[in-house]
Order: sequence, then C-alpha cells, then structure tokens
Amino acid sequence: MFIDSHCHINFPELAVRMPEILAKMAENQVTHALCVSVDLPDFPQVLALAEQYPHIYASVGVHPDYEDTPEPTVQQLVELSNHPKIIAIGETGLDYYRLEGDLEWQRERFRTHIRASRETGKPLIIHTRAASSDTIRIMKEEGAGLDAGGVAGVMHCFTESLEVAQAAMEQGFYISFSGIVTFKSAKELQEVAKAVPLERMLIETDSPYLAPVPFRGRMNEPGYVAHVGEYIATLKGVSLRDVAAQTSENFFKLFSTAKA
Repeated sequence: MFIDSHCHINFPELAVRMPEILAKMAENQVTHALCVSVDLPDFPQVLALAEQYPHIYASVGVHPDYEDTPEPTVQQLVELSNHPKIIAIGETGLDYYRLEGDLEWQRERFRTHIRASRETGKPLIIHTRAASSDTIRIMKEEGAGLDAGGVAGVMHCFTESLEVAQAAMEQGFYISFSGIVTFKSAKELQEVAKAVPLERMLIETDSPYLAPVPFRGRMNEPGYVAHVGEYIATLKGVSLRDVAAQTSENFFKLFSTAKA
C-alpha cells in the first residue's frame, strides 16, 4: 500500500533491528523501501540488503555532507549501478547548511552524479539544503531533467519553497515529503505539500532520522512512512487510499527498473 522512497536501514541503529524493522513495515502495509547510499565504503552493506530482501531496493552515491570520503568518478558510479537492485543514483546534491568554505568540491561531486545518471538512465536522488539556487542551476547545466535528455529523479526530504519545487517539477522531478511535513512548525512546507500535485509526489522516512508525528523524537523507520501518507491525505483533503496508490504508482514510474 505504501512505499518508503528513501531510508537508511543499513545504518547500524536500524540494521541490528532488521527483523523488527521488516515486521513493522508489513504491519503498516509498507510494501517496498529504497535504501539509499551515502558513501562508497558502506555501499556493499546497502547492496547486500537489497540482494537479501526482494522488497528492498538500493541506490549508489555519495552524500554532499560526506567531506572526508573517497570521491566517486562517473565510471565508478556507472559500474556499481550495473545491478538489477540498484535503481537510482544518489543521494547527491548540495548542502550549504552543514558545511562552510569553498564547496566547489561539492558542486563537482553533484555534476559527477548527474553525468552518471544520464549515462546509466537511472534517476537521481537529490538532497538540497540552503543551496536551492545552485542546485537547480547545476541540474539545468548538466541536463539532469527530462527536458534536457536526462532521466530526472526526486527532490528528497523536500523543505524548500514552492518556487523551487516548481523549478524541479518543470525538469520532470518528483517532490518527496518526509516526516518533517507533519511537524507543527512546518507551516510553509505544508502549504508546499498542498500545492504539489499528488501525481508528482513521493513519501519517505529518511530513517533513522525525522520520525513523523506522533513518533517525533524517536528513531524513525520505514514502517512510519504510513503516517506521512496519512498526514498528506488530511492536508490535501483526499483519501488515504488515493495517496497510497498514487505515490506508489509514482515510485514505480520513476524507478522503472524496480518491480512491484
């Protein structure tokens, strides 16, 4: 019924609870999850989970916050993504919130991922924080979007303005909302979620972080994505069934190498 389009269940705090994590997914009718890579040294763990469990998929990429980690090349990403359970490139993008100074290396890393996406035909998972202008600019310059011959992707854990969402959607990207949208303080983001068409939306946990209300402050997990879906349904005045069905359809449309 639901799909967690972005989680990190390979992180130790979740990996040690895998039977419980999978049971909670089943209990909450979360049928699939995408385990997202953040660096190359830990990528084998991500892939191993996807190989072990039929309903878990994986990506390959290096997060923009990881400064002291092996830098990927286009060829590396292309080769590592050549596996049926690797359905996306990322997460990648720009983050000017956590890091300061000369971040040209971050922008070059982002360009590397976009080029790998274009070469493989696998969608991008994009992280952007306090860097939306450069993110959208580089997406356009590197031809990440459908309008430029790319395969687009998803703006994950979206917290930016409606204008940024529209700029991404114009390039063919989906907008993914996490538990943040359920927070009382997230009024502006809730307005963005109201405005983004359900046909362009995904839902996610970004677990183990950002647990939705009523679990805020606890460790997050994929089973809780159902609560994100419930909140979106209430916010948009549509049925939970419609949110679940449309966001799941969107997931398989975007990540077309994944099998339902």
